Amino acid sequence: MAEQVSSLKTGIKYKDTPIGKIPVDWEVKRLEDTASNEKYSFTGGPFGSDLKEDSYTDDGVRVIQLQNIGDGKFLNEYKIFTSEEKAGQLKNCNIYPGDIIIAKMADPVARACIIPDEDKRYLMASDGIRLSINKEKYDVNFMLYAINSPNFRKNAESHSTGSTRLRIGLTELRNLLIAIPPLKDQKKIAEILTTVDEAIEKTAQVIETTKEVKKGLMQKLLTRGIGHKKFKETEIGEIPEKWEVKKLIDTASGEKYSFTGGPFGSDLKEDSYTDRGIRIIQLQNIGDGKFLDEYKIFTSEEKANQLKNCNIYPGDVMIAKMADPVARACIIPDAEKRYLMASDGIRLSVNKNEYDVKFVLYAINSPRFRKNAEKHGTGTTRLGIGLTELKNLPIGIPPLEEQKQIAEILSSADEGIEKEMNHREQLEALKKGLMQALLTGKIRVSV
Repeated sequence: MAEQVSSLKTGIKYKDTPIGKIPVDWEVKRLEDTASNEKYSFTGGPFGSDLKEDSYTDDGVRVIQLQNIGDGKFLNEYKIFTSEEKAGQLKNCNIYPGDIIIAKMADPVARACIIPDEDKRYLMASDGIRLSINKEKYDVNFMLYAINSPNFRKNAESHSTGSTRLRIGLTELRNLLIAIPPLKDQKKIAEILTTVDEAIEKTAQVIETTKEVKKGLMQKLLTRGIGHKKFKETEIGEIPEKWEVKKLIDTASGEKYSFTGGPFGSDLKEDSYTDRGIRIIQLQNIGDGKFLDEYKIFTSEEKANQLKNCNIYPGDVMIAKMADPVARACIIPDAEKRYLMASDGIRLSVNKNEYDVKFVLYAINSPRFRKNAEKHGTGTTRLGIGLTELKNLPIGIPPLEEQKQIAEILSSADEGIEKEMNHREQLEALKKGLMQALLTGKIRVSV
């Protein structure tokens, strides 16, 4: 990848076009102009009334849905089928391996991916658009990157309709403009971006593998411990003989408000929010073992003081009353001296003389504890668990030294995941910058 990127060169003459300045040897084309001359090379899926739920079968011709159209990547998890007969009736909506399918609907609108070669043909659902590329003039992979580029996406959004969810029509999409370099340049640009994508995919695979390893380690370490040969049956299942079963409340420090919930909704309403002051920790901040820093709202010092029993501090464990998933927990960061919990949070200040904070965190997020929390939860559409129920949930506790050893092993796995996730973010930022530069001709490739 580095060798390819280093082959970029500058010194370009530009010309003005309806989509901005592009190199003089590039052209501006409508998206439809890039389609092949075959019949139905640029067409939309069937009307909803032509492909209803009663048309679905257990096998046959696979139907490509909106859920299968990732942003540059085909998503293979969602599978529904229709009969050969129905696909034949809707032949104008068939789509084939190597074609590009574009989503009429957000999120985001006009995202596109390439159809895989697992089957000879597929049928589009109503919100898909088929683009069969003229391969004599255009490179399929280049066209995919161009459609998913920030500039094209922005243009597609400006030609879309809808207040809650954007949608673009076939006619509008056909007429969107795109900058097209010579074919050899298209191929080189696609090669560079594909190399970055492959690196991102490899990193994603490492992340998933490490997560699976960690999951197995949690299951083993939090039920079997380290080096034990004797076990006993308890209310939470078999655990090492030297372990104890404690209620979650037993791990609390015993200081005032060391195990407490957030305020009533009426005590912390939207009119209490401020531009700065004491940060409020919301459900959105509670990741499954990780604090999520993106969502930020604040309240005044005065309001936080009024709700002092709902304050939470760096190093505390915060548990979510509400799914998804219920009872997930994270450790509060040390970016501020104190925070205020929102209504659906629970503070656990751990007794550090007897318990390791990270061990308690991993135990709360373990499959065994999660399953028990869900069992004691209530709600039909979204599970929630009360403070009393959570306090009394049992937890397997090893001696303090073993707690620390278990936490260290699992922390090492988490650090590996975090490192790979940071690497993926860097690669995604590199790809974004390269797309902006290469697909506009600001930087030329050496061919």
